[in-house]
Amino acid sequence: MQKKFLTLAVASALAAPGLALAQSSVEVYGDIHMAFGHFNYGNPTAGVGSLSKWDVANGASNFGLRGRESVGGGLTAWFQVEQNAPLERSNNQAIKPASRNSAIGIQGSFGNVFMGQWTSPWADLDGLWAVGTVGFWGPVTSIIGRRETTGTAPNANCVNLLGAPGAGGGDAAGSLATGICDAIEAGGGVGHPFWRRMSNAVFYQSPVFSGVQFKLAVQTNEGKAVALGTAVGVAANASMWSSSIQWSGMGGRARVGLAIDRHKEFTTANTTDSGWALKGGYNFGVVDIGAAYEKMQYRAAAGDAEAKQWGVAADFPIGTGSIKASYSKADDLTGAAGVLNSGAKQWNVGYEHRFSKRTNIGVGYAKIDNEAAAGFTWTGAPPSQGGSNNSPQLGGDVATIFLSMRHRF
Repeated sequence: MQKKFLTLAVASALAAPGLALAQSSVEVYGDIHMAFGHFNYGNPTAGVGSLSKWDVANGASNFGLRGRESVGGGLTAWFQVEQNAPLERSNNQAIKPASRNSAIGIQGSFGNVFMGQWTSPWADLDGLWAVGTVGFWGPVTSIIGRRETTGTAPNANCVNLLGAPGAGGGDAAGSLATGICDAIEAGGGVGHPFWRRMSNAVFYQSPVFSGVQFKLAVQTNEGKAVALGTAVGVAANASMWSSSIQWSGMGGRARVGLAIDRHKEFTTANTTDSGWALKGGYNFGVVDIGAAYEKMQYRAAAGDAEAKQWGVAADFPIGTGSIKASYSKADDLTGAAGVLNSGAKQWNVGYEHRFSKRTNIGVGYAKIDNEAAAGFTWTGAPPSQGGSNNSPQLGGDVATIFLSMRHRF
């Protein structure tokens, strides 16, 4: 009753002259996910010492609006606008409308076509295997899919400075002050984080035929640019596509998916990064298992770099709860631009109790063991030794023991 009342209130708030909005067409939804626990940052390579602290963490909590409407001819129009819900004041996050999965689309017998910002087909496959995570301290976005350091829409002409020489389209004197860009677009580094949402993109999801579904997403070359004569601007034409095919069968017990991505000029101009991943699992009843393997190749200026990651997960049901565990590993970056001792291992184990389909509580332990030149961590971790961000010092391990709570509405 409360959800229906809230839906009616939102529909009334959105009503305006000339706008007809059926009361039943808009739904308010959300996912509140928090954890309380003790964090430890181990001794890093630089020897600055370990650090222990208590933390209340936000696990990508969110809320949004979504709606559907039959428009005739077997077609359904739909929309979704989802944003983050930063339940931690200390993390200095603001609510950013449409910062999460947000799009508008139309669905019919041909499938589902939409445009906006959404998780990639590559990232969608994580739901097939990641059954072993209690709370949000698991392998997805920490070891699996997290090798890279650029944003979702890298731009060779972006820096967050006015007229910075060598970037941002500014000349040496700084007279062409065009280099202020979104922080995500300005992120430098190697490759595209394969777990990130794709923005400026068009998506297609096929109907399910005998348990098989195909997905394709194309991110446009919105940031295409030419060098500005004597200025320092960089000619660039970045774009990407992501695809997957997945199958589920045997009454839903078996599932497997293959993803293939191509990311043009995300690392270096005139080059294309590539990657593929295989993920899946099988539910035996007494245990549900999952496994993932992914391989990426980055075209850095110093030469190619190759990354390989893999993981396994298990869920053992016990009454209205389950024991969950996972292990994952990132190998060293190899190739001409490889880095020795850049790998890491991650494992977690815990118990999750389900009070209902919407509410659960879990307790667990998780750890990332970074090699000397690695700095893997989890999204939502507290600041490390430096105090300003959650990136651990290279070679420093990260561990937490926690209590998590989650409610979906």
